[in-house]
Amino acid sequence: MTAHFISGITPPRTIAKSLWFHFRGNEMLVIPSNDSVSIPSDEPESLNLHPLHTRYFGAFNGRPCYTADLPDDDEAPEGMAFRGLLLLYPLLSENLFWAAGRAFQIVHFDRTCRFCSLCGTPLTQKSDEMAKICPHCSLVIYPRISPAIIVMVTRGNEILLARAQHFPDNFYSVLAGFVEPGETLEEAVRREIKEEVDISVKNIRYFGSLPWPFPHSLMVAFIADYADGIIRIDGREIVDASWFSTDSLPRIPGRVSIARRMIDWFIQQSEGERGGYIS
Repeated sequence: MTAHFISGITPPRTIAKSLWFHFRGNEMLVIPSNDSVSIPSDEPESLNLHPLHTRYFGAFNGRPCYTADLPDDDEAPEGMAFRGLLLLYPLLSENLFWAAGRAFQIVHFDRTCRFCSLCGTPLTQKSDEMAKICPHCSLVIYPRISPAIIVMVTRGNEILLARAQHFPDNFYSVLAGFVEPGETLEEAVRREIKEEVDISVKNIRYFGSLPWPFPHSLMVAFIADYADGIIRIDGREIVDASWFSTDSLPRIPGRVSIARRMIDWFIQQSEGERGGYIS
């Protein structure tokens, strides 16, 4: 049976073994075991933890899922450890990893959205949806989700990869940027590419999407064909950019990212054209 997550608001009345996603800062509490980890099923109080907030947010394979936001001075119980989410990707099943990512986004929402932005009254959790409501002026506030486009530009058998200011040496990825108010996703694709590397693209088509809980982005991926222009980096966000063939790629993102999925797709397509890939 494929593991799956079902979102929910109201905790179940039946007693079932739960999954608790405890977060201290940006790290999650796990139970290490050789080359894998598991998610605790214990409530925070039974582990001598002191949650600032807890929330039910759904079920994973029928197991109720809860978040717990812990203070910075809570220590990991014996046999457990706090680990950053990205480090957990190869140690958890993919579906459970993304459930953990969802949990972190909810914890981040509870941390950063505590007071009404109109009147300053402390907010309360809404009982019928993932939202908060002001008991004074009735303003409803939903978790923040920041849409961002990520685009792989192709030119024949080459792809455009760039190195951002904060990337390590020889690490390159496809271009990305946040969507501005009033923009379509396609307009955001054209603008970001023009701003960062000063080229134009055509034939923009949707590739896929991926929630990116660092802390609250939604990556919407596109593939576009080179149209015209010469690469001129902006010198602020981008410090280098170039065209790469599949046999001369630099260091690229890990498999957790949709950027890597696009690059892997391009490699498969290129190998197929050369007769090296069988679908």
